[in-house]
Amino acid sequence: MPQLLSSQNDRKTTHATAADIAACRDLLRCGSRSFYAASFLLPQRFRDPAIALYAFCRIADDAIDCVGDDPRLQAEALEMLHDRLDRIYAGQPIDDPADRALADVVVEFAMPKRLLGALLEGFEWDAEGRRYEDLSGIYDYSARVAGTVGAMMAALMGARSEELVARACDLGVAMQITNICRDVGEDARNGRIYLPLSWVREAGIDPDEWLKDPVFNEAIASVIQRLLQTADTLYQRSDAGIAGLPMGCRAGINAARYLYSEIGRQVERQGLDSISRRAVVPAPRKWQLLGPILGKAILTSRYVAAPALEETRFLVDAVVAATPQPEKNSALGGGNRVMWVLELFEQLEERERAVGLR
Repeated sequence: MPQLLSSQNDRKTTHATAADIAACRDLLRCGSRSFYAASFLLPQRFRDPAIALYAFCRIADDAIDCVGDDPRLQAEALEMLHDRLDRIYAGQPIDDPADRALADVVVEFAMPKRLLGALLEGFEWDAEGRRYEDLSGIYDYSARVAGTVGAMMAALMGARSEELVARACDLGVAMQITNICRDVGEDARNGRIYLPLSWVREAGIDPDEWLKDPVFNEAIASVIQRLLQTADTLYQRSDAGIAGLPMGCRAGINAARYLYSEIGRQVERQGLDSISRRAVVPAPRKWQLLGPILGKAILTSRYVAAPALEETRFLVDAVVAATPQPEKNSALGGGNRVMWVLELFEQLEERERAVGLR
């Protein structure tokens, strides 16, 4: 259950206007359609903050992509992004809708700067063209470019215990590994490889030689299958975290979890060939899955007590350390129970409104 952040809200200074939030929505509607659609499954009190967070992440990603492979321009873009982040946390955002919206979110939800800083670090690793020797290296990279997003969403939704943040990071890392498996061919044609190099060599392939002519074969298929299995384990671990979210958030995050893992199933249906073509889950299949997925919003898992990945531990620690503690003498004693009751009433009201609209 979410923890009360009253100490943060008491000193909140609003920077963003309704027009700023609308601009963030428009940015995602055009550039991140999947997240934009998924955001409608979130309760209103989390939807706009999540959109603000993701809009800044989208802007940061685009800022690096648009300068190409020029190291000097990449360094300048990263310096600019770090400066924007510094100003956001100083309460002096630049004149940009996403920055103003994020400045409000970081105060209202006690969002640790370390999370957004780690995201920028992941973009820097991409700009450097880093390769990763083993699975731990893949986890390190995925923690930054995707585990950070999981940790931010957990913090935003109030799921700030060590166990729940660890599971949110698991989900982000699993999604990034799915991305890696889907994009093997596309990355290779751009001179990049994100598969664990030691695994590739164990399969009898020289990574540098294969990059010169990236073709599909059984050896590379075995590496992709092995990495998909790693992602599946993390998806299973994440189920316990989804079950610990506020009730209104579970359906949306659960949909993202299952629809994203379905990309891995599509890679398998293609014979693990993500080199000659890119795996895309057909729209009819998504609709076929959506009903059962939304029906699994209340979950249990035997992985509840699983420790955080060592590579995501710094993200978990950052969220836990930044979490304000409820005031002991608050008139709302028993904060978690009160929040649970409020969420229950909210769910009942939403259902009544939905029935009234039919």
